Amino acid sequence: MIPYTVNIKLAARTLTGTLNLQNKTAVDWGWQGLIAQGCHSSILVMDPKTAQTIQVLERHKANVVKVKWSRENYYHNLSSPYCLRLASGDASGKIIVWDVVSGTAHCEIQEHSKPIQDLEWLWNQDASRDLLLAVHPPNYIVLWNGDTGTKLWKKSYAENILSFSFDPFDPSNMALLTSEGIVFITDFSHSKPPSSAGKKVYIASPHASPAHTKPAPAAAPAPTGAKKALNKVKVLITNEKPTAEAVTLNDCLQLSYLPSKRNHMLLLYPREILILDLELSQTVGVVAIERSGVPFTQVIPCAQRDALYCLHENGCITLRVCRSTSAQEEAADPEQSVQELVYDLRSQCDAIRVTKTVRPYRMVICPVNENKAALMVSDGRVMLWELKAHTGRSVANPSSGLSPLYSPVSFCGAPLGPNQKRIQDLSLNSMISQTLIAGEAPPPSSIQQEVQLKFLLTGLLSGLPLPPFAIRMCPPLTTKNISHYQPLLAAGTSNGSVLVYNLTSGLLHKELSVHSCEVRGLEWVSLTSFLSFATSSPNNMGLVRNELQHVDLPTGRCFAFRGERGNDEPPIEMIKVSHLKQYLVVVFRDKPLELWDIRTGTLLREMAKNFPTVTALEWSPSHNLKSLKKKQMAAREAMARQTVSDAEQSSVESSVISLLQDAESKSETSQAISAREHFVFTDTDGQVYHITVEGNTVKDGARIPPDGSMGSIACIAWKGDTLVLGDVDGNLNFWDLKARLSRGIPTHRGWVKKIRFAPGKGNQKLLVMYTDGAEVWDTKEVQMVSSMRFGRNVNYRILDIDWCTSDKVVLASDDGCVRVLEMAMKSASYRMDEQDLTDPVWCPSLLLPRAALTLKAFLLLQPWSGTFTMDITQVDYNEKVEIKGLIQEQLNSLSNDMKSVLQDSELSLLQRCLLVSRLFGDESDLNFWTVASHYLQLFAQARQLSVTSEGGSEETQPPSQNHLDICHDILCESSYFQKFQLDRVHLQEVKRSSYEHTKKCADQLLLLGQTDRAVQLLLETSADNPSYYCDSLKACLVTTITSSGPSQSTIKLVATNMIANGKLAEGVQLLCLIDKAADACRYLQTYGEWNRAAWLAKVRLNPAEGSDVLKRWAEHLCSPQVNQKSKAILVLLSLGCFYKVGEMLHSMRYFDRAALFIEACLKSGVMEANDSSNKLIEAAFLEYARLLRSLGLREGAALWASRAGSAGEQLMEELFQGEGGVPEAVLGEDEVEVGLESTE
Repeated sequence: MIPYTVNIKLAARTLTGTLNLQNKTAVDWGWQGLIAQGCHSSILVMDPKTAQTIQVLERHKANVVKVKWSRENYYHNLSSPYCLRLASGDASGKIIVWDVVSGTAHCEIQEHSKPIQDLEWLWNQDASRDLLLAVHPPNYIVLWNGDTGTKLWKKSYAENILSFSFDPFDPSNMALLTSEGIVFITDFSHSKPPSSAGKKVYIASPHASPAHTKPAPAAAPAPTGAKKALNKVKVLITNEKPTAEAVTLNDCLQLSYLPSKRNHMLLLYPREILILDLELSQTVGVVAIERSGVPFTQVIPCAQRDALYCLHENGCITLRVCRSTSAQEEAADPEQSVQELVYDLRSQCDAIRVTKTVRPYRMVICPVNENKAALMVSDGRVMLWELKAHTGRSVANPSSGLSPLYSPVSFCGAPLGPNQKRIQDLSLNSMISQTLIAGEAPPPSSIQQEVQLKFLLTGLLSGLPLPPFAIRMCPPLTTKNISHYQPLLAAGTSNGSVLVYNLTSGLLHKELSVHSCEVRGLEWVSLTSFLSFATSSPNNMGLVRNELQHVDLPTGRCFAFRGERGNDEPPIEMIKVSHLKQYLVVVFRDKPLELWDIRTGTLLREMAKNFPTVTALEWSPSHNLKSLKKKQMAAREAMARQTVSDAEQSSVESSVISLLQDAESKSETSQAISAREHFVFTDTDGQVYHITVEGNTVKDGARIPPDGSMGSIACIAWKGDTLVLGDVDGNLNFWDLKARLSRGIPTHRGWVKKIRFAPGKGNQKLLVMYTDGAEVWDTKEVQMVSSMRFGRNVNYRILDIDWCTSDKVVLASDDGCVRVLEMAMKSASYRMDEQDLTDPVWCPSLLLPRAALTLKAFLLLQPWSGTFTMDITQVDYNEKVEIKGLIQEQLNSLSNDMKSVLQDSELSLLQRCLLVSRLFGDESDLNFWTVASHYLQLFAQARQLSVTSEGGSEETQPPSQNHLDICHDILCESSYFQKFQLDRVHLQEVKRSSYEHTKKCADQLLLLGQTDRAVQLLLETSADNPSYYCDSLKACLVTTITSSGPSQSTIKLVATNMIANGKLAEGVQLLCLIDKAADACRYLQTYGEWNRAAWLAKVRLNPAEGSDVLKRWAEHLCSPQVNQKSKAILVLLSLGCFYKVGEMLHSMRYFDRAALFIEACLKSGVMEANDSSNKLIEAAFLEYARLLRSLGLREGAALWASRAGSAGEQLMEELFQGEGGVPEAVLGEDEVEVGLESTE
């Protein structure tokens, strides 16, 4: 047996096509920066920046209905690295957790056999990041460990659960959308199932209320008319089951908590979005669509700004931003000033053409930056839209009444330097500044620029069209064509176009519109041209229009190969091209075959009427080209010898002959030579005919009588000395022509549709296609190598087959995919690092864990040189060349804007940390640095102020305009938080519609210290209300409270008694009335109401008392049973306890974060290096130096070690031992370091 080699390295891959309806909800955009999407039973992983498919995961047997990326809300180090982990659920109830880089499954989970309704990774506790919550129909919630596949707990509910949503601010709250209403769960925990059945509320459909059916008054302008009508929509959430008329069907499409502000939820209906305030269970905002507008199908609320991305039924994505409440005070109609939350339409993208088969399915937005959206269309397209901000004067007409949006004056959490580079479109919060709230002065207009938002289509991924397909791989790689070979696959489609894919990258190379009807077959005639044929549907005579086109790929030129022929004739059954690509046989159904010369495009012979009907045909691989060439060569040499005279002969002969040989080898099949080729075919009786073609002569050869064991022959394949025949009953007949033996084997698989030999010399593998699958045979040994069968190991039928290389096959299947598989035909995902991508992809999670951390350290800090480089080869980094190359590839794939910002010397350490955590999609880093950079600047400013005022200087600068976004909730500054809460109560007050609501509002106002307004509400209680007396007395009490000693002590005694007897809320209210809010907070904390206590501390206490309450809360969060240290760190940051934060980070072994944070504190002057703090500073720097050493960054390690005292010196010696002492570079750094101290 001659050993044959693999001819070209092609990764096994899947080219996907249209989506199934069940895939509609299966899409997710992860923090890691990639989009995952279900397509039938496989999962595509796409990179949105370069619009490439970088992985296809195949293991599910049923359609994929849900996919979810794991969250990145944890500290990353070598033991918990950056990785790509994805959970997917399918229609048969199976959940698979994937390691996407290697394409393997971590674990498989099966509970029931119904489609998974919803999936979510738990992200909000430090204990474990492997927990996965799933809804198994009809009514079970199960918590799984996504790493091991073990079930932690299971809970059932009374109604069918459609989906769930977690409260982003409080991990113990979640809401279930059920078939009848909403179930609120307040005791969710990962350790045990919720004990109660949850609080059920029913949704009265908004359409049932008469306000909607009443037409808006014609005179009024449209917006106010709609608004007035919507103000009449009273309670939408009721605790009683509504009557049958009121709610005919619960058409609520979606429920989500708003991540931008606490205790708000949105409900989506086809024609409106309702914003609910959950403290009141009351609608506080409505986004409605006009009569002629296009209904909603999905909405995604943003976290960074109070904004909504909405998807409409026509595929249009709109962005709506909440209007500032402060800007409305100038409104002419005072009653209209604060009626509700209004979301203004700020931008929209183009719609798509919706047809029966093409409709928008889902949209996802980038969770890190919230300024990119991807739209999935049912035909397999993915449209990538990016939000762009244009600064400058507004061009919109002022009559639209929208207040302008402004761009923020900071970049990455710090005010912009005078000549600092910035990326405006980095993320949503760097594009538009915060929404103002009532009572806030807008910043001076001089520094702010107005912004217009626009959607820009930045990428498009398209899939294969609907099946059926005919596929054919281009001629195989040989030693002669290796320099310019491209592995192209041509796929003919049902609409007459031919798609040519390059299989190294898996990208579409060309799409050619060749025919007007379904393509039936293709044959390549060279590496860059092919013939394809299509037949129209038959008329009543059974005749069709045949189209046979010759297509030249580089130019795209097509011409009808058979000229004028082709109208009203029997359909073409097959076309076969000879091995030397000289001749073409066209076989018809009820008409003799035609023989064409491909090189000249002429018809050589149309067979006679009595010619037998052809059932199968194949060209022989043997020909006489070589002997012809030898003869021609000899003739030419003789001519050359004659023309050169004898005298010159000796000198010229050799050169002339070599020239001739060169010319000969270049024109491999020169026009002059017409080699002899043969083909064999079988007729309906199974008789084998042999025909020889040479030039334009056609000779009839021997005939071989039929084999009795075979039925009607369906196909033939011939390679070397082996001829294989397949019949309609599933028998294969192997002929060894040399030994003159034949051997029949029944496969019992029914009709043999196609058989093809693999390319490559001496490679005798054979691919066989049946109606229900395919097999690979080894014809030397005459035995089967591998097999696949529909319903047994795959869930798709095969439409066409071909060899892609000598050891890989390519299959077209009826789920609309084309798969390149190994010879074993096991559908498998591939390793991502084996892939050959056309554009490099920025995704640190693709790197090895260690390399990803090195890349991060490299981007964060390069203090060893004055300039910042983006070339890893320039630093002292000892690592394998391949890994260095991979890291450099990642660096090169960053955009030029990003590179210039990262190399900008003006970028401060804090800004750099923020930017890098955004680049890495590192949720926990991003939260930490956002809060840290804000409060470090705030406290540094306050410190400067106090220093300058002591110095008696006049110019004290006002504190910065910026405050933390309200999505950070309790972490915001108290003054801003109070304003926000007052604004909110004001809105609740306008919206209240029942006694319950009024009571809640009054309670809130008392806690906020707004006694006058509370008294007014208490006095509104009607006389027939049972609590009329109680409320009246309360009103009297509130108005008459004096600060006299006895009344205070009495009230305090009553309050403590109430609290002891279980009336906690009432007691807290009384304590707040007599300004004992600090005691109230203490009681709340004692009774476990930690969040409520923190809220009260923020709105009522002075900074000193408030920080005591919050510090107690932080201690509670650190306790082992709560284990939310990362949240505690954020709370301490907001109080300015920076030293404590440094200690905690160090004790939690967050070494790089600790060292960089301490460095930032020293730089901004909120921490000083003195005897008490030096121990921590040196310990942190030493550990960071060790970490850098383990990553291989020696210079960085040396720099940090040089600042870590005596232990650092020891590490320095270890670093440079055996290298003749400490290098000069480091001595230079010592001097730099002295400089650093003096600047501090």
